[in-house]
Amino acid sequence: MTEDDRLVQRALAVIAPPAHHYYPITIAHGKGTEVVSIDGRRFLDFSSGLAVLNLGHNHPKVIQAVKKQADHYLHAGGIYYSEATVAAAEELTSVTPQGLDMLFFGNSGAEAVEGALKLARYTSGRQTIIACTGGFHGRTMGALSLTSSSSAYRRRYHPLLPSVYHVSYPACFICSCGMNAEACGGKCLEELDRLFQRQVPPEEVAAIIIEPFLGEGGYYPAPRSYLKGLRKICDQYGILLIFDEVQSGIGRTGKWFCCENAGVKPDILVTAKAVASGLPLGAVIASRQLMNKWDSPSHGSTFGGNPVSCAAALATLRAIKEEGLLERSCVAGAKMVSYLQEVAMHNPSIGEVRGMGCMIGVEFVDEAGAADGRLCQNLIDECLAKGVILIGCGLKRNVVRLIPPLNVSDAELKQALGIFSDALVELTRRKN
Repeated sequence: MTEDDRLVQRALAVIAPPAHHYYPITIAHGKGTEVVSIDGRRFLDFSSGLAVLNLGHNHPKVIQAVKKQADHYLHAGGIYYSEATVAAAEELTSVTPQGLDMLFFGNSGAEAVEGALKLARYTSGRQTIIACTGGFHGRTMGALSLTSSSSAYRRRYHPLLPSVYHVSYPACFICSCGMNAEACGGKCLEELDRLFQRQVPPEEVAAIIIEPFLGEGGYYPAPRSYLKGLRKICDQYGILLIFDEVQSGIGRTGKWFCCENAGVKPDILVTAKAVASGLPLGAVIASRQLMNKWDSPSHGSTFGGNPVSCAAALATLRAIKEEGLLERSCVAGAKMVSYLQEVAMHNPSIGEVRGMGCMIGVEFVDEAGAADGRLCQNLIDECLAKGVILIGCGLKRNVVRLIPPLNVSDAELKQALGIFSDALVELTRRKN
């Protein structure tokens, strides 16, 4: 039994099954895009630690900031004002869409979603929340009530939060209306009108929450026209628009936040994952005008805004600026899309390549055009055996996510994409 195997067995004995691990591999150390396991195997991490490590593993500026802060103090806990926490808040609100200038720090994406729900209900005096089918917003009870990327996440937890409704997400490749993006004309937006007419009046809706780039549900960027339509509906009825950018934020799509690609500003923005390069931190961000209606006893967090996490966040945000990584994300993404679309031209098992920046999805289909989750998983396993870590998504688990660090090198891109295409050729040959 290898050192890797022994650690996995120890983990299985003491860590509960919901603490899911994708693969039985360990980590001894990581640097940039590369990870080395305990028994010395090397991998290119094209999962970025589940879209968390936008600077890659152990970026020197982040490590230096964490060590410096740890030498002074580890915790402030709502007792003391911390320079690190305030500086991180200032830096983060400097890169959010204009007017989103006040935040509340928590520890995770799910916590941030919970905070956004509380903010919306508390300040609007309304109760109803509308989410999109296929969305993933977290696994705590409020966030889980919004999550519908898989019924498995909701099994045996009902009843969930009341007054939550779901409408279709504009995932055009698997359109629930049987239409394509060009012919659509806003069918998903029309669902909102029907919802308002038949189930809940718009004046009782506190918020609509959506991932502007659907993550776990299948890696679908929402069409610009759809997001603009949502903004118009929310303005018309006084509904708060919440964008969940836990996975798509902090430069992942080539902008600080994905919504900037559509030119649409939410009332409330949720971020986490990459904001602190692997340390626990999440944020609910809104206008100062809205936040000042959220009275001090109405929410709180003992560990939210931890100074060490905030020191990491400050270093992360500054490194993205200083190293031009928004632009680098766009360049790397364009190279991935171009290469993968060329591969798709010669392999009909790829139904679609889509995405922006370093957030790319490759959808696999069978001969009839139906989701091919088996091929997708076989490809992921083959790539792992060849040294590239990838993860899947989608209801049928038939979409491969390519989410390398924003600073991935050209050589690493070439190596990983070559392994991807070679693995697909081998699997297709075996299948035939």
